Amino acid sequence: MKIDFHTLYLKKRFPLRISRGEIKGGENLFLSVTDGNLTGWGEMAPGATEGAADVATGQAQLEAFIAQGLPDAIHDIWAAGHATGVGACALAALDMALWDLRAKQAGMPLYKLLGLARRGVVSSLTVGINPPDVVRDRVPLLLAQGARALKVKLGSTDGIEADKAMFAAVLEAAKGSGAALRVDANGGWSLADARHMMGWLAERGVEYIEQPLVRGAEDQLPDLFRDRALPIFVDESCRMSGDIPGFARCVDGVNLKLMKCGGITEALRIVATARAFGLKTMIGCMGESSVSIAAGASLSALFDYIDLDSHLNLDPDPASGAPFAEGITLPADRRGHGGALDHA
Repeated sequence: MKIDFHTLYLKKRFPLRISRGEIKGGENLFLSVTDGNLTGWGEMAPGATEGAADVATGQAQLEAFIAQGLPDAIHDIWAAGHATGVGACALAALDMALWDLRAKQAGMPLYKLLGLARRGVVSSLTVGINPPDVVRDRVPLLLAQGARALKVKLGSTDGIEADKAMFAAVLEAAKGSGAALRVDANGGWSLADARHMMGWLAERGVEYIEQPLVRGAEDQLPDLFRDRALPIFVDESCRMSGDIPGFARCVDGVNLKLMKCGGITEALRIVATARAFGLKTMIGCMGESSVSIAAGASLSALFDYIDLDSHLNLDPDPASGAPFAEGITLPADRRGHGGALDHA
């Protein structure tokens, strides 16, 4: 096998502001694995909490790991990479590229190789933290893209009154659209604020709340869960399948991201573990192009909720393979996971 690396800057169409700051774009690492005349594609969106804060770090980790020689089986490669300290986001690039290649060698789409249907639920499109006047302009643009669900980022550093003002603007702008409303606080609330906001949001038709409390405050989840006004999903609090037993009885569901867990191999374990505990499942994304989104979308049939929309906020998306139609993100119906750089 021949493994190559490519670095590209991904510029966001609209900067994304969440409780922890604003992101206008960034460099992503693309990895190709070629065997004969077939090539598999993977992607890393860097993240300090995902084990590689930048492209150079992720590539160095992967090059050192690959130089040791790779086992034959994808599951063994993932286990060895994880054990030797390859960051999850870097390992995700290699893992999804190997799955892409394997499906192409089998002559079928990845979803079919995994025994799944090409099926998914409505994908949320994200509304970042913004002043109400910006929100009133932004939401109609998302609805014009075909959004049937909006994920509203709250947890403003200006406090819950700013959150309420922003959410009221979303309600105003989305009125009559029929779009479902979901909220992600990205750990931006205290326990008291979370309880208050969940009640306030439930009265306004929100479906669920994601990561209401900061990672590290999982000991407060039982208190919040006991009289919750909305279903609670954890995101930052859940990285690997082994995290789930610790809070399984005080949340309603888990959100996995390929960059957090190291790719498709561990994503399958997270879903299986969540289901074993009776939890709902969700898949989200970071600042990823259609390469990584297509890999995640190949697993769409496994999830109750989907947030695969980062490629729709790129100017431009350097890749293709994750079409968004009728509010749903699915992999292109071709061999592999469907995603590839357009001009590689």
